[in-house]
Amino acid sequence: MSDINKVRNFAIIAHIDHGKSTIADRMIQTCGGLSAREMKEQVLDSMDIERERGITIKAQTVKLNYKSKDGNKYILNIIDTPGHVDFSYEVSRSLLACEGSVLIVDSSQGVEAQTLANVYQALDNNHEIIPVLNKIDLPASDTVKVKKQIEDVIGIDTSNTINCSGKTGEGVDDILESIVKILPPPKGNFEKPLKCLLVDSWYDSYLGVVILVREIDGNLKKEMEIKMMSNNSKHIIEKVGVFTPKPKDIEEISSGEIGFIITGIRSLSDTKVGDTICDPSNPIDKPLPGFKASKPVVFCGLFPVDNSEHQKLKDGLAKLKLNDSSFSYEAESSAALGLGFRCGFLGLLHLEIITQRLEREFDLNLLTTTPGVVYKVHLN
Repeated sequence: MSDINKVRNFAIIAHIDHGKSTIADRMIQTCGGLSAREMKEQVLDSMDIERERGITIKAQTVKLNYKSKDGNKYILNIIDTPGHVDFSYEVSRSLLACEGSVLIVDSSQGVEAQTLANVYQALDNNHEIIPVLNKIDLPASDTVKVKKQIEDVIGIDTSNTINCSGKTGEGVDDILESIVKILPPPKGNFEKPLKCLLVDSWYDSYLGVVILVREIDGNLKKEMEIKMMSNNSKHIIEKVGVFTPKPKDIEEISSGEIGFIITGIRSLSDTKVGDTICDPSNPIDKPLPGFKASKPVVFCGLFPVDNSEHQKLKDGLAKLKLNDSSFSYEAESSAALGLGFRCGFLGLLHLEIITQRLEREFDLNLLTTTPGVVYKVHLN
C-alpha cells in the first residue's frame, strides 16, 4: 500500500508548442521511468500523426517514482494534455483527475490564448498551480517581462516561478521539487467503499477495452467484481496496471492513484467516460459528477470513393468513435456520392486528424464534403 500523502497527481497545461511534452520527457528521464536506450523524442505522443505534426492529441498518463532531496520517496502521476483548442475536452477530463497543475509558458512568447483558457479551467477545479517559464536557452527569452505578464493577465502569484529549458534539461529538478512541496496530496480513504472515476477508455486489439481510472476511495484488485453506475453492468477485473510509461501489471490501485484496469469488455460503448465505478456488494449512494459532454461544432459528409467500401468505412468510424467520444456520426445518402456518413467534429484540426486516421488505419479512400457549421437565422 502506498502512503496517500506521498502521492501527487498533476496535469501539465500550456498553449500549443510551449513545450509540455518535452518537459514531460525530461521528467521521465530524471525519474528513470525509461532507460536511455528506450528514450526517444516525445515519448508520450504515441500516435504516428502526433509525432509527425509535433502535437499532442490524446492526454497520456505516467506514474513515476521520485526521490526528493529530503530523502522521501514520492509517487508522481503526470497527465500530459493537448494544447490545441480542438482537444480542450481532453484537458477538462485530465484536470478533474488531478489536484494540481504545472503551467508552462514559453518565456520568448509570453501568455497566449490557450494558456488563459487552460488556467481558468484549472482554477475552476480548485487546482494549486506552479508556473514554469520554459525555453530560457533562447536568445529572445525575457523571463522578467513574462512573469509580470502572468501576474497582470492571469492574476496568479509568480513568486515560486521556475525557469527551465526542456531542451537542455536545466531546471527540471526544481520543477519536481516544487511539485512535491507545493502541490497537495489527493484526498481519499482506502477503508471506505470503492469509488472510482472512469477518466478515459480505448480499445486494444489484444486486450479488449483498457479503462483508465482515478481511484478516489477504496482499492481495486485483480479478480474483484465492479459495477459501472451509468448502465449497472457488472464485470470482473482481469488485469490491474499503471503506465511507467510502459504498461506494467501491479497487484492493486490504492486510493488517490491513477491506473488502468482490463475487464474483458469487448465494446467500448459500455465504458462511458466520466462514469463512476463502485463495488456491487457495497454500492455508493450517488455517482461522482461526470464530465460535461463535448458538442460537435463543425459538420461534414464522409463518403467512400468506391461504394463497395461503405461497410469498411462504417466499421472504421465505429472503432474511432470508441477512442474519441467527442466525435459523432450518422448515416446519410447523397444522389451524387451514394451512401456515406454525416460527421460532427470539434474543429477543423479534429476533422483533418479523423480523416487522416481513417485513411491510414483502415486503408480507405475518402471524399469529404465542404465543412459547415450550424447557425441560427432570425427572420424579419
